[in-house]
Amino acid sequence: MKIRVHVTLKNGVLDPQGKAIHHALEGLGFAGVNDVRAGKLIELELDDHVLDSEIEEMCRKLLANTVIENFRIERAEAAQGVAA
Repeated sequence: MKIRVHVTLKNGVLDPQGKAIHHALEGLGFAGVNDVRAGKLIELELDDHVLDSEIEEMCRKLLANTVIENFRIERAEAAQGVAA
């Protein structure tokens, strides 16, 4: 099974990467962008017998720094569309 883990910074945590992206977008002439927060997406291909509690433990121990980051676990659909 395919699992996606979305990791984002908690509210109130400074995001220098997001600020840099925001500044670059403004420099390229894109108006109307009020804020940017950068995160990461981790895709895991796991055996079907791996428990949800084990996936959460992976996130807490390695994939996310729970002091400053939130994470969300998502089971990916078998058929995915093509990204541009």
